Order: sequence, then C-alpha cells, then structure tokens
Amino acid sequence: MTTPLESIRNVALPLEGTRSDYDALQEQIGDRPIVLLGEASHGTQEFYRMRADISRRLIEEKGFEAVVVEADWPDALRLNRYARHDSDDTLIEAFADFQRFPQWMWRNREVRDFLAWLHQHNAERDREQQVGFHGLDVYSLHRSAEAVIDYLEGTDPAQAKLAREGYACLDHADDPFRYGRNAAFGINQSCEDAAVRLLADLLEKSTQYLREDGRRAADEQFFAEQNARVVINAEAYYRAMFGSRVDTWNLRDDHMTDTLAELRQHLRNHGGQGKLIVWAHNSHLGDASSTEMGWARHQHNVGQLARERFGADNVFLVGFTTHTGYVSAAQDWDGPVEHRWVRPSLEGSYERLFHESGLDRFYLPLTGERIAPLREIRLERAIGVIYRPETERQSHYFQASLPSQFDAVFHLDETTAVEPFEKGELWRPEVIPDTYPFGV
Repeated sequence: MTTPLESIRNVALPLEGTRSDYDALQEQIGDRPIVLLGEASHGTQEFYRMRADISRRLIEEKGFEAVVVEADWPDALRLNRYARHDSDDTLIEAFADFQRFPQWMWRNREVRDFLAWLHQHNAERDREQQVGFHGLDVYSLHRSAEAVIDYLEGTDPAQAKLAREGYACLDHADDPFRYGRNAAFGINQSCEDAAVRLLADLLEKSTQYLREDGRRAADEQFFAEQNARVVINAEAYYRAMFGSRVDTWNLRDDHMTDTLAELRQHLRNHGGQGKLIVWAHNSHLGDASSTEMGWARHQHNVGQLARERFGADNVFLVGFTTHTGYVSAAQDWDGPVEHRWVRPSLEGSYERLFHESGLDRFYLPLTGERIAPLREIRLERAIGVIYRPETERQSHYFQASLPSQFDAVFHLDETTAVEPFEKGELWRPEVIPDTYPFGV
C-alpha cells in the first residue's frame, strides 16, 4: 500500500522558480471561472508573490476580469480606481485608505508591484476589457456609509440628505465596536432598518441615476450599491459580536461570498464572463466542510459556499503551506508588525509531512486516487495577523482533510516575511534560540 510520503513524491511537481511552475495549475483550472488563491499566513512574502504571478497568467491567458481580496470594499476601491486610470493618485497614494490594523496585509511591496503591473496592463485596454481590484470584507461600517453619501451627493442631493439622516444612528464615531455594543444592548437605536431601506432606494433609483450612458456610470452606481450592502452586513456583524447565538465568522464569510456573486453578476451584466480571482487566507478559501471548522464549530466559509453556490466544476481552490521561516505578524490585536520566526511545523501535520518528503518546494494536485493516502485527517497550520508560538497547537492548528479542502496546494518548505511599507522598529528578524527545540 502506498504511504502518504510515497504519494507526495509520486505526484508532486517541483518548483523551479520559473513561469512554467504554474503550467500544471493552468491546465487543471481549465475553463473554471472562479479561482481562489489562499495563504497559510497574512504575512508571507512568497504567498503574495506567487498569487500575483498566478493572477497575471490567469488575466493574460484566460481572460480573468477582477482580483477580489480579503480587504474592505472602500479601501480596495481606491486601488481599483488607480488600476483603471480613474484617479489622479500616484501608486503609493492609492494605498492611503488602508489605515485599519493590519495595514501590512495590503501595504506591502508585493501588492504594490502587482498594482503597478495592473495599472500598466489596463492602460492598453478599453474600459470594458480592463481588470478590476476589489475588496471582500465586511468591516468598513462607517467608511462605506460615508461612501454611499458621497456618491449620492453627486447624483441626488435630496437622497444624500436622507442617507445622512438614515445613517445617523451609526453615531459616526468611527468605532463600529461601540456601535455594535450599544445597538445590541438597546443603548442606541439599531441602524438595521435604515440601512436596508437605503440600499432598496439605491436599487430602485438606479435607472434614474444611470441616465448618463457608459460603463463608468454603471460601475460607480454598482460601487455605491455594494457599499450600501456592506453597511447592512457590517451593522449585523458588529451587533452580533455582542450577542450569544450568531456566529460572526459565518456572517463575515456569507458577506464575502455574496460580494463575489454580486460582482460576478455585474461583470456579466455588462458583457463580461464574470471570471474572478480571489486572494484570502486558507481558512476562508479551503472548503470548511472538510475541516474541524465545519465538523466541530458548525462554521462555513467562502470556499465551501462558492462550491455550493457556483458549482464545484466552476470553482478551483488552491492552498499554500510552509514548514518554517519568517512571517510579518503582530503579537496582539492592533499591535505593531514584527518580523517573527515561524517555528517548524508540528508532528502529525500536513506541513511536517511535506517537509519530510524532502522535496522542498512543489505543486501538489489533490485529485485522483494517487493522493488517496493524504485523505487521512491531519493537523494544518493557520497564522493570521497574530502569531503566538507559545500556544502554537491551540492558536494555529486545526484538523483537516486536505484533498477535500483544496483542489491543489503549493508547499514552500521555508518562507520569508512580507515587507511592509512602514516597518517600525520591531520589524527585524527574530533571533532563533540556540537551544531550540529543547528550551534549555
């Protein structure tokens, strides 16, 4: 019987650091219109760089029309306008709206270089053929409300006044946690009804607002509608944080999947194919029904919902893993970014198994009977924006069946930290203890 290690060695394709590293992936993707590209951490340089390289090929060779990332809609919209030559921003100025922790997730060299390429790519194309850059996330409660008002100021000042009055219950203190607490406990009025009504008004008046012909006007209307949807879902999200029964993870990933569906439909409404590339963490993009998230916590995620909503034959899920190296991460929420050492992966994990294969860097298709030995449930590591090695097993590992979770995976045995625009004094390589792993 084939062992898991033999299975990896028989199927894995070594990476050579060339464009051809992605030939097998391109072939596997085929005509699927939705490709989800994960990451095992929010601070690994190679994951960002490889996703950018893969995205370039998907755009150039397969006609993908948008990159959709784990960022807030209004923040990414400024980058979208830069990429599509709709603003006077310089490249660096276009990143200015990423002010919320963790800034380094998007304010880094790899994303900058990809946006520079996308700007140049779009310069040679009509608007209908340009590629967009959009956000998926749900956190921008106040910023999205302000964006809706700004849009209406230019199209319907009377409706803008109503929107300002309707969103007044958000308290405009730019503190969504305070809003959620006060609304959940009845201290302040909930904005739920007003937010829903304002989106309904936007949709109802869309024909009136689109009397100006052209794709640009249609895009701006859609962007405003999406900001209004963010307000509805963000309001529910922050209110639910102070409840006892609603899983905010599920609310967030529901919103992300809805955003994909709305953007896909918008592109198709205007003659496109709705071909989307998604950049987010493995924990969002690998099918949660094949992990402990689904089995034990009753959580779902974008990968699972995308397969269910769009059809598994239309979606391709790609994971990324590493054994050790360095990562940009904080020690606590809202803390400064640090250049952290990633401890070697634990025994019993997929990452340790990949390390023991001796192949270093490889692409592993996860379909067919040749990878059957890998279906056994193992640990899998996830590092977000916080890394706590002192509680590594509890904080950063969960159980999964990788071949059901993803369609393919890239493994890099040793990785480096993504380089933020603003490094700070703590962004320096963490010293590896001479006594590791013995601790004496």
